Amino acid sequence: MDTKTKVEAPDAGASLRAPGAKALSRYLRDEILGGRLRPGVKLPPERELSVRFGASRGSVRRVLSDLRERGLIVQSVGSGTFVSEQADAMAQEPALPRFDGNVSPAELMEARRLIEPLLPGMIARNATAADFSAMANCLEQSEAATSIEAFEYWDGALHKAFAVATHNAFFMQILELMNQVREQGEWGRLKRNSLTPARRAQYERQHRAMVNALRDRDAAQAASLMVEHLDQIQRNLFGE
Repeated sequence: MDTKTKVEAPDAGASLRAPGAKALSRYLRDEILGGRLRPGVKLPPERELSVRFGASRGSVRRVLSDLRERGLIVQSVGSGTFVSEQADAMAQEPALPRFDGNVSPAELMEARRLIEPLLPGMIARNATAADFSAMANCLEQSEAATSIEAFEYWDGALHKAFAVATHNAFFMQILELMNQVREQGEWGRLKRNSLTPARRAQYERQHRAMVNALRDRDAAQAASLMVEHLDQIQRNLFGE
């Protein structure tokens, strides 16, 4: 292997993750979308941006290429780089509100009902023996739990194990966020008020049935069971 060639040819993603490149990208996006760099304004030359932000010339080019693809700038050979005309309209688009963790149980259930039935297909394709072992441990621990808090913890751990078994980082992060919301006081209050011994036993049967279907790589059956389980939780929580 020619290690010299490998060192001299870093990938574009690595360049955009370098501290100087990230600082440059953040600065230009903030200035353009904040309206401080107006359409038609010419950006400094690559050499100046490289020195100012401590980024290599290659990193500067990749940052500018990324901004061009986003429609924030235009580049003209021999003339330079300019803020695009459409950047003004993009700057006026309302920003999404920042997530502050304040999610109601009803909002959580709505999101779970949409997202979690998508997991079985990926689990059936990607899950390993270690994933199924983790699911089995969650089942055993939840069934042995002697308090609602312990049961709820292992219930959440099982759904997290489902996310991990997809081997998809995006879904892992979504399910981790859902588990954070489940730890809020309002969710716990509703769960304590609704979790009778009979309902807990039903949840445990549903959990085992889902894991068995996943172990058999039967994605359709597992998805159907997942929907049934989530619908049951929703009825129990909200009396629907």
